[in-house]
Amino acid sequence: MRLSRLTPWASGLAVAALIAIPAAASAGQDRAAAPTTATASVSVDAYYAAAEGKSGAALKTALHNIIKVQSKVSYDGVWNALKVTDQDPANPNNVILVYSGRSQSKSTNGGGVNDWNREHVWAKSHGDFGTATGPGTDLHHLRPEDVTVNSTRGNKDFDMGGSPVSEAPGSFTDGDSFEPRNAVKGDVARMLLYMAVRYDGGDGFADLEMNDKVNNGTAPLFGRLSVLKQWNRMDPPDAFEQRRNQVIYDTYQHNRNPFIDHPEWVDSIWP
Repeated sequence: MRLSRLTPWASGLAVAALIAIPAAASAGQDRAAAPTTATASVSVDAYYAAAEGKSGAALKTALHNIIKVQSKVSYDGVWNALKVTDQDPANPNNVILVYSGRSQSKSTNGGGVNDWNREHVWAKSHGDFGTATGPGTDLHHLRPEDVTVNSTRGNKDFDMGGSPVSEAPGSFTDGDSFEPRNAVKGDVARMLLYMAVRYDGGDGFADLEMNDKVNNGTAPLFGRLSVLKQWNRMDPPDAFEQRRNQVIYDTYQHNRNPFIDHPEWVDSIWP
């Protein structure tokens, strides 16, 4: 098990999102310690007021009702949005590729070798929603990634193990799963869990749910939940992830990923 490579974080840690995240965010680079807990913003607290005091299924329902109120982005619009949401804080001309960790020119988006394209962390075949406006264009789970690495990941579920992935140092894959680098393990978990809360079948799309399996194929399911829960605890939200959440809220979709603001809610909903 490679989980020993990760640094555990304190049980029950709540990371509140800031209205302004420092420009020197770590961009998902490997880090030695958890970020300092931020002072909660009144507006963020108000955003989650309807979820206050709830747990379990009631919390999941309350969060769904909060985050389903959003603006939509077209699939073409995702290209330009990712150039803002995933901007390298050390180089405004570049984006950070999610699995590779590489800083790459914003202008190299496309379909060629060594270009970057739009990675669906919740693979669009899991629920067969394609690139439809809604889950197919939801910025909370779309990230820039090298074309070849994106293809290697394919529509695999997430788990531990496998062989090293070329062009994605610290990532591993086998026949039925993908393991991202340590610095974004928690990011991946929180993106998937957001999708499972946001899309419940009530707006014309599949009811996306989590399970503890791999090889989910085209079913609207993603796993492995037990591993993703560990990743959420061991890799808490960093400044890059918090800033990204804020930019999506302020500029594009006007909804938030609640598990970035409150990672402790994961264990409440999925005990």
